[in-house]
Amino acid sequence: MKKVSFAEFGGPGVLHLVDAEKPHAGPGRIRIAVRAAGVNPVDWRIREGQKLGAHPVELPSGVGLDAAGVVDEVGEDVEGVEVGDRVFGEGSSTYAEFAVLSAWARMPEGLTFEEAAGYPSVVETALRVIREVGVQPGQTLLVSGASGGVGSAVLQIARDRGITVIGTAGAANQDYLRSLGALATTYGEGWVERVRRLGRVDAALDLAGSGVIRELIDLTGSPEKVVSIADLGAPELGVRFSGVAGSVPAALATAVDLISRGKLHIPVEKSYTLAEAAAAHIDSQAGHSRGRRVIVV
Repeated sequence: MKKVSFAEFGGPGVLHLVDAEKPHAGPGRIRIAVRAAGVNPVDWRIREGQKLGAHPVELPSGVGLDAAGVVDEVGEDVEGVEVGDRVFGEGSSTYAEFAVLSAWARMPEGLTFEEAAGYPSVVETALRVIREVGVQPGQTLLVSGASGGVGSAVLQIARDRGITVIGTAGAANQDYLRSLGALATTYGEGWVERVRRLGRVDAALDLAGSGVIRELIDLTGSPEKVVSIADLGAPELGVRFSGVAGSVPAALATAVDLISRGKLHIPVEKSYTLAEAAAAHIDSQAGHSRGRRVIVV
């Protein structure tokens, strides 16, 4: 089979499409014929060699955590899923023709493989940071870098829970944020005052790592009311850095519920082939996304 791999840490150029043996589903795992794989910022952070703790890497390494596809091997002690089922979930080395998943759910009706691949890690992260920042129904949450995959999920989950969201993004994505129910404003010079004019901020999330931690503390009044998933220096200012996943099966169940109720939709901004994995990482690192990027196998 073909898979994307890297033998050293570095820039996008270390990614190569190689021939590899098919992995096998061990106990409690399933193998899928991958139809699409999600592209997440954690993918290029791991490729660069950033010390993320939750994702130890042994070189050479495959790439990717999220995927959607068709079950073609079921490991021991696995129940409720059969060969031929259409599933989406999280595993390892998912930029490949076949991958092993450790957490999965059946795909909701009407969802394409391309769309489904964009949800697993994104929804888990969104649910986790909303929980960790402690925002409650009736309060206002500020989301810095709100138009990407996690931001798109946060906005819709918060709206479903009765939380008001102020989102910052580039000028081109203002209407997109408003379509998800957010109060939108641009980043850049004067953004703090623009946020203040939109209302009081009870809690804040840094999803872009654009050096705004001090401003988020100022807007919320306390570092304990801010959580970052993108700024590794956040703890130096007393802000929690959230990088360890919670229950992925529970997040997938929530995703299925939200999608089925029409409360969650994350558009696919761009698709790539396995051979274009480096380009996918370059675009992901550049930011300014609207929804998700995925690799179609």
